[in-house]
Amino acid sequence: MAGALCVFSLPALSQSKTDTQKKTDTASLGMAGDNLDLYAVLDLFLKSKTIEDFEKSLNDTKSKINNLDLDLDKKVDFIKVITKKDGDSYTFILQVDVSKTEKQDVAVILVNRDKDKKVNVQIVGDEDLYGKDYVIEPKTSPTPAVTANPAYVGSDPVTKDAPASTTVVVVQSAPVVQYVYSPAYVPYYPPYYYGYYPPYFAMATVIAVGIYRHNNWYHHGGYYGGHYGGGNTVIINNKNQINHYNNTRNTSDRVQHNNANGGYGNGNRGSASTRPSNGGSASTRPSNGASGSNRPSNGASASTRPSNGASGSNGPSASTRPSNTPSASNRASSSNRSNGGGFSGGGGHSGGSRGGGGMSSGAGGGRRR
Repeated sequence: MAGALCVFSLPALSQSKTDTQKKTDTASLGMAGDNLDLYAVLDLFLKSKTIEDFEKSLNDTKSKINNLDLDLDKKVDFIKVITKKDGDSYTFILQVDVSKTEKQDVAVILVNRDKDKKVNVQIVGDEDLYGKDYVIEPKTSPTPAVTANPAYVGSDPVTKDAPASTTVVVVQSAPVVQYVYSPAYVPYYPPYYYGYYPPYFAMATVIAVGIYRHNNWYHHGGYYGGHYGGGNTVIINNKNQINHYNNTRNTSDRVQHNNANGGYGNGNRGSASTRPSNGGSASTRPSNGASGSNRPSNGASASTRPSNGASGSNGPSASTRPSNTPSASNRASSSNRSNGGGFSGGGGHSGGSRGGGGMSSGAGGGRRR
């Protein structure tokens, strides 16, 4: 009986381990990189025949790998591939022209060949899109199959089954690796720029990030890395190569602005920091210390209770009962509160009714990554 229980528990343990691995590999970053799966990009790169072929396949809507939208125009951005060579080391930079004047590096593919002619390949996500230390490389051992769990009701379900990987990606035999280290290699320089793209690029509409990630899950079988949960043990093989690249890395102010304001899904969308405020108010209108009421605060106060102190109103009070202290009901207010002071974005407390802005402190949400 004990033996039978062990046999029946094995699939459950295997499934639990698989679910944990799945959760680790597919958890959302809440950043722009959620729309460009680097596992899929590296898989496509190693299967390409040339660098130009890789660039074309990456941007072809049929491959469904590129879903990146850095300028937030709801259209997929064109990603060009720029090559840099230093001896037997290649750096392939994936880059987007965000505007006529701004470029943003998306990721870099590092290809190295050592003195023993052994080649290694890694892809490193740009910090602005993937966070720090996001590195992926081919696995060196087979992986088990991954089966979608129909009972899972969380936010990141696996909707496609990933078959077991019985073979390992042999980098040396990858078509693109053989090409760049062959006498037939010709450096490729993309002729494209902002507003000028190849005919095959259709500027498709961006799809929902959840659907996109589910569609590309099957690419994860032969690769590992990332940095979800801080458990990434992949290190960059050639530190000099990545350091040289970092010296010329391209970043976009627009991308950083979108990051700071939650444009890529990090939860800060609609922050009051993007709206003008003269008094820390979260109102959609500039705050000059006026009440958050729909009526101007220069008129009579709507309070019907006695005032215990000076009213924050700029006009006569409409109070109908005697005040226990000098009231502003029969004369102009002598309030010494500054406009937008205290916790409120509007005036202070007027006759017991709270001014506009509520407990707003500062101009809006902070920066979340």
